[in-house]
Amino acid sequence: MKNLLSIFFLILSTYANTQSKPIDSLKFINQNRIKNDLIKITQTQKSRNYQNIETLNTIADYIKSELIKVSDSVAFQPYLVNDKTYKNVIGSIGIENNERIIIGAHYDVYGNQQGADDNASGVTGLLELARLLSKEKLNYRIDFVAYTLEEPPFFRTQQMGSYIHANYLHINNIAVKGMICLEMIGYYNDIKGSQSYPIPEMNLKYGNTADFITVVQNEKSDRFGNQIGLLMKEQDLIKTILFKGSHLVRGIDYSDHLNYWNFNYPAVMVTNTSFYRNKNYHTKNDTIETLDLNKMSAVIEQLYIAIKQLK
Repeated sequence: MKNLLSIFFLILSTYANTQSKPIDSLKFINQNRIKNDLIKITQTQKSRNYQNIETLNTIADYIKSELIKVSDSVAFQPYLVNDKTYKNVIGSIGIENNERIIIGAHYDVYGNQQGADDNASGVTGLLELARLLSKEKLNYRIDFVAYTLEEPPFFRTQQMGSYIHANYLHINNIAVKGMICLEMIGYYNDIKGSQSYPIPEMNLKYGNTADFITVVQNEKSDRFGNQIGLLMKEQDLIKTILFKGSHLVRGIDYSDHLNYWNFNYPAVMVTNTSFYRNKNYHTKNDTIETLDLNKMSAVIEQLYIAIKQLK
């Protein structure tokens, strides 16, 4: 543990601001759209897990229908697993630009549950960012990618939708400035003691209240990660912390950014820290009613402004 602490704190940095502002101070977010997306993604007859392919296809069709409204191009990226077809959904804007930014979120769930925070919140953020960024003149092509098969039993395998996509980029030598993974951005708690960490000593540095969003990066994502984190922080809409750490820290690579790191692309995970605060994680209690749409909206707006300001 001593060595792990040394590794972690040597390569960990943080930038934090104060607290989230009320929703009426946000200028760009349409909360009705956010609510509608969350309902569409979570309110299915069967859970959107790998065993219910029809449900996954229904959600993929919904994501595609929303991306078609604002994207230059939209397509499925199908692939076979155990003789069954699964698919990512990809919408692109700014296709005249060569270098890309990837914004990704997985739409499948673990087990039989709504998966409101994990990860309907991330997909909702992806869709709202597509709507907002489609109105901007950008320096980069942006691919909005909704992945399937992030959850067990496929996590850390080449059957993850994000592995399929990252490998496609690698094989085709596509220039990528960086990847932003949206993983659980909807759950917050203003009560002291509501936040825990992989290393208890982190309480002293970051506090124990689950009222913030994190931008997680590894040591190879410095430039891109710092840009995203600092630009988000500048908006001062929600307390924002930037973590930089080793894969030895449990949870730091627990999502789709893992596969972009494995192909040496700069990537960050924007997350509320998942099971380190949300005890509804991977249970039937992960419902829309547990989400804080005010803070979630602030996260999306901060990301929108940060991405359009990227140089």
